Amino acid sequence: MNPLTPKDWLCLLLLCAMPVLAHAQARPLPGPDVQQLYQRLLPQIEKIPIFDHHAHPGFSDDPDVDAMAAPPGSAALRTRDSNPELVAAAKALFGYPYNDFSAEHAKWLVQKKAELKKAQGNAYFSNILDKLNIEQSVANRAMMADYLDPKRFVWVFFADAFMWPFDNQQQRSRNADEEVYIPLQEKMLHRWVQQEGLSQLPPDFDSYLKFISRTLEDNQKKGGIAMKFEVAYFRSTRFADPPREQADKIYQHYAAGGVPSTDEYRTFQDYIFRYLIAEGGRLHLPVHIHSAVGIGDYFNLSESNIMNLENILRDPRYSGTTFVMIHGGYPLEREAIWLAAVKNVYMDSSLMEIIMYPSEFKHTLKQWLETFPDKTTFGSDCFPYNDVLGAEESYWLGVQSARTALAAALAEMISMGELTEAGALNLAHGYLHDNAVRIYGDKVH
Repeated sequence: MNPLTPKDWLCLLLLCAMPVLAHAQARPLPGPDVQQLYQRLLPQIEKIPIFDHHAHPGFSDDPDVDAMAAPPGSAALRTRDSNPELVAAAKALFGYPYNDFSAEHAKWLVQKKAELKKAQGNAYFSNILDKLNIEQSVANRAMMADYLDPKRFVWVFFADAFMWPFDNQQQRSRNADEEVYIPLQEKMLHRWVQQEGLSQLPPDFDSYLKFISRTLEDNQKKGGIAMKFEVAYFRSTRFADPPREQADKIYQHYAAGGVPSTDEYRTFQDYIFRYLIAEGGRLHLPVHIHSAVGIGDYFNLSESNIMNLENILRDPRYSGTTFVMIHGGYPLEREAIWLAAVKNVYMDSSLMEIIMYPSEFKHTLKQWLETFPDKTTFGSDCFPYNDVLGAEESYWLGVQSARTALAAALAEMISMGELTEAGALNLAHGYLHDNAVRIYGDKVH
């Protein structure tokens, strides 16, 4: 028998290695084990404590839940009270004994909540978090409420109002939505003015900028961990880069009265927005930006497209500012995840897990986790829609949707050979908790 040549040995080694190489190659389809993997992952994912990166906790009669109001009749299908999942939420949280929200049956839920609020006091919402295994939740609110325990709820305040210091009659008259939104921004600015001990707007632009900075600093001292912009509801998210002198001139002309033109107001706002995000870097105060579709009849999706902000996010002047893109650019979330390639940009999935069913949301999560898993964060986007369907039920819906969609996405990724079960659980911990907590350091749990 002739001895094996070097070429023969090489062929033999390659043949032996083929099963290993085949296993290492990710497959295009999940295998028959995907259901079993899902069932194994879900209980482990349910045990992971959540840091809820975006939420609006509060009661429906609390005017400080948000800095603006939702026009009636604009709820997407899954957030309407006809959704049977919301009945499941009421059953899970409150032992609701009925299978619908008819007017007569809903009275039971309203009364049950009232009894629990009275009995539990300021622990009421903390107990809701406990039931859902939420360790800590952001409270993105106009002002914090006494009934929210600051150990469990951390404040993200609104910064849009600083962009609306002039006579806004022309801006309000654009449409019915702005007639609701802009007066609330005026109210918010007035509150900041009062907070800083002023009776009116500062007399000059330099003093106005100092007023803005002082308000940010004071809000940070009060526990604010980030500032939030809802600017897409009020104007385009295309921001030019005007010089300070131009904004100064506009302020001097209109601070004491008069109505600026649309172009003048836009120029002033462009400068103030950039000033605010630069201050976010100086103060180590992350900037949250609404980056998705919005409610109302006149929300302009093309003018609020998340990609309009790319010139801001990639501007080296703001490399020290941490940006969190709230709602992940939905419905453009597949493109938006690539903005997370910027080292100081993070994506938040809130809204999507409430608007989309888990069967669809899992595809978004899978793509995000396959691209920049360490930059993705969970948010429930809970909101008190009314007395019956409150922040409690929307907390439940967001959490349940995210956990089940996450388990499904990871089960497919494991089955297709993209990662191990241990690796999948690491991604789950990151998405539900660790990635967001890492942004804020010792300011959160």
